Amino acid sequence: MKDIKVLGTGCANCRSTVDLIETVAKARGVPITLEKIEDLPAIVAYGVMSTPGVVIDGQVVHAGGVPTCSKVESWF
Repeated sequence: MKDIKVLGTGCANCRSTVDLIETVAKARGVPITLEKIEDLPAIVAYGVMSTPGVVIDGQVVHAGGVPTCSKVESWF
């Protein structure tokens, strides 16, 4: 199971990123835990200065803008 965190302040791009990750994971049958982190100090602690950011299993894999569908697929 992949542990995924979406870092962002709750903007439309952050919500779109959450939806995209959920959709791709479900389509591929990949079990995930998905957490939304909106606390700014917690986001900065990951070194992310541009949101949305995506952290998978403790590793920042994306920051700034909604990732493409193909990029999300590559994470799984």
